[in-house]
Amino acid sequence: MRVVIHDMSYEEINKIFNNKANIHFINDDNSIKNCIGCYGCWIKTPGQCVLNDKYNDMGSILSKTDELIIITKCYYGGYSPFIKNILERSIPYMHPYFSIKNGEMHHKNRYDNRFNLEVYFYGENITDNEKETARNLVNANLLNFNCILKNIKFLKNTDELYGDIK
Repeated sequence: MRVVIHDMSYEEINKIFNNKANIHFINDDNSIKNCIGCYGCWIKTPGQCVLNDKYNDMGSILSKTDELIIITKCYYGGYSPFIKNILERSIPYMHPYFSIKNGEMHHKNRYDNRFNLEVYFYGENITDNEKETARNLVNANLLNFNCILKNIKFLKNTDELYGDIK
């Protein structure tokens, strides 16, 4: 399964993805609750967020994906607020326990699944410093989610995505 997390409009995303078979789209419909840092997803309901909305099963969704595509406006070298929130709500994908990866402490993975990750940052004037910060952020996500980087691109606008994503 392919999962596409994006902060674009319905019309924009439909232009990019002609064939929507086997794609799970996650978009901002203004119904997501913010992660409250309660760690209930590790203690009370392991693997599932305790907040009751349609995003409480992000860990399970990621456990079934082969490819995760993130399309986000670049905010100072980071993800848009919605994308950041989705990734925070994906903490159930991991265990609360730690292991050392590349000399750094990271959470152990709850699932054996390894997926490919593509990240597309868009914005008119993304600076070199913002690009470096974004690359570092994506690399940290690669370690935390135990995934494989397939692509990271910086675009001026979403029109540059058309035909770019297969």
